[in-house]
Amino acid sequence: MNMSKVARSGKTSNAQVSRASVGVSAALLVLISVLTAAFVNAETYSSNPHKGLEEKISAALSGGGAPVQVQNVKKTPAAGLVEVTLDNGLVLYATEQGDHFVVGDLYAVRADGLVNLAEEKRELDRVALIDGVDLAQMIVFTPEGDTRDYITVFTDVTCFYCQKLHQEVADLNAMGIEVRYLAYPRGGPDSEGALKLTTAWCADDPQKTLTQMKAGVALPMADCDSSPVTAQFQLGAAMGVRGTPAIITSSGQMIPGYKPAAELAAVLGLQ
Repeated sequence: MNMSKVARSGKTSNAQVSRASVGVSAALLVLISVLTAAFVNAETYSSNPHKGLEEKISAALSGGGAPVQVQNVKKTPAAGLVEVTLDNGLVLYATEQGDHFVVGDLYAVRADGLVNLAEEKRELDRVALIDGVDLAQMIVFTPEGDTRDYITVFTDVTCFYCQKLHQEVADLNAMGIEVRYLAYPRGGPDSEGALKLTTAWCADDPQKTLTQMKAGVALPMADCDSSPVTAQFQLGAAMGVRGTPAIITSSGQMIPGYKPAAELAAVLGLQ
């Protein structure tokens, strides 16, 4: 027997086995990679069952312009409709397939009448936003006795109806209603009104200063690094405030404009 041939034959077999092993390993790596990607994808869609709908609506609304991102999607009481919140805060309603959507308020017909479901959501959003503001950043007028409820008021110094409402703060306090002020300079954060509000918020006695300024008392203007006026103006704008006073109840209901103390107490269910 030619041993050299046997030896050469043995070397060739080892090389073939080696290449086969490499091939199997590569195939396993590809398989593992595919399975991992599939698992991750399944996990993503499992944790967010509306992922496909979000992508479809986002693509439709972007339409070649600035990208529009979907913040979240959730079911509504209406069969076949989901609530879609965009990253700019706009809420719309779409079919579950994403083929149709409408912009506007969704109402439910209930035994006691029509209920604006969109407004219910806005109320919850307002409560969450206001709860995010430190009470120390507000100018607060607290009842001497028990506090039964509270209102949060976006206010300006030169607004006539803000001044009128402020004259009734004592009446509101007497009924157990706490008044929490947030600044909303109607002329914007660089206006003279903003400077006046900043003066009140930066004062050693904010309650007294705000009261004096709303009464027309001329005071020297002041500023401070801790002034929250700009941030509160931006908060109001994000919440849809367009004028002052804008009154937000503890449940999140927005009351645009002035209401007498007695009517506010009735809205709060305190009369």
